[in-house]
Amino acid sequence: MEIIRYENNPIIEPRGDDWEACATFNPAAIYDNGKIHILYRAVGDYLRYSSKLGYAIFDEDLKLIERYEQPVFTPEIDLWEFSIEDPRLSFIGDRIFLTYVVTPTPFCPGPVRIRLGIPKPKQAYACTAYAYGDSILKLERRGVITPFGTGDRDTMFFPEKIRNKFAVLHRPANWIGAEYKTKSPGIWFAFFNDSYRYLYDHRLIMSPKEDWELKKIGAGSPPVLTEYGWLLLYHGVDNNSIYRVGAALLDKEYPWKVLARTPEPLMEPEEDYELHGDVPNVVFPEGSFIIGDKLIVIYGAADKVVCAASIKTNSLIDYLLSINQKD
Repeated sequence: MEIIRYENNPIIEPRGDDWEACATFNPAAIYDNGKIHILYRAVGDYLRYSSKLGYAIFDEDLKLIERYEQPVFTPEIDLWEFSIEDPRLSFIGDRIFLTYVVTPTPFCPGPVRIRLGIPKPKQAYACTAYAYGDSILKLERRGVITPFGTGDRDTMFFPEKIRNKFAVLHRPANWIGAEYKTKSPGIWFAFFNDSYRYLYDHRLIMSPKEDWELKKIGAGSPPVLTEYGWLLLYHGVDNNSIYRVGAALLDKEYPWKVLARTPEPLMEPEEDYELHGDVPNVVFPEGSFIIGDKLIVIYGAADKVVCAASIKTNSLIDYLLSINQKD
């Protein structure tokens, strides 16, 4: 079982000498009315390493329709947003929900720091904020939603309410140890109170299990609802810091229950644009949706570029169901 890469990867690369000159990666994506909308993380210089979000629109065949010349979502210093990182997008009803990582101490990745001789800083813990609106160009900021001090990333909304409540997946890096029943950072479920903007009723869904994901795992793109359950792509990181892609099937009604997960990765760094970049050996899915009989995956490669891949949806589900039967 393997994801097939788009033959014209990368689909978005750094350009110019300003806000997206150094890296364009880790993309959120949604599909709407025959068009693929992508918000991608963009970095213009390595010293400050403050990210903004760029916006590009593609057709169903991944041919570029438009790429905006200016960022469409930038840090708000008044809200202590010094960097906007790793977005995810979900449709809930007729609204678009964006989650994004914020940190008061953005800093370039270790490989870049070492190459450029930049001293290692002391960094504050990251947290995740959200915004929503009727379109990507009209998103209203709503504030931080993840618990402070948890180093929370990989937070995203389910595209439908669960038990008539908003629901999210998230990855609190500091929730490890006997108290949390996981030795390494794992994937958590929580309900979300929109009135007071906080997560509650946290449940651990998945912990690292296989060798290729022992260091940590995190939800990749927002889960896709199928007749068999929620189809979730996630990233796993091994002890050599290689990022790979796995999949899991979560129960429809109780999505904190895992019906099946892939014992082997569906995708791992193989192409030059995945093996070499600002952080080598990274494939990082953040957007997925179904077009026809295929699950389209939009992912970041080596913290440098945006790429695309696909897999037959039914084949992936059949594979996951066969794993469930064996277990």
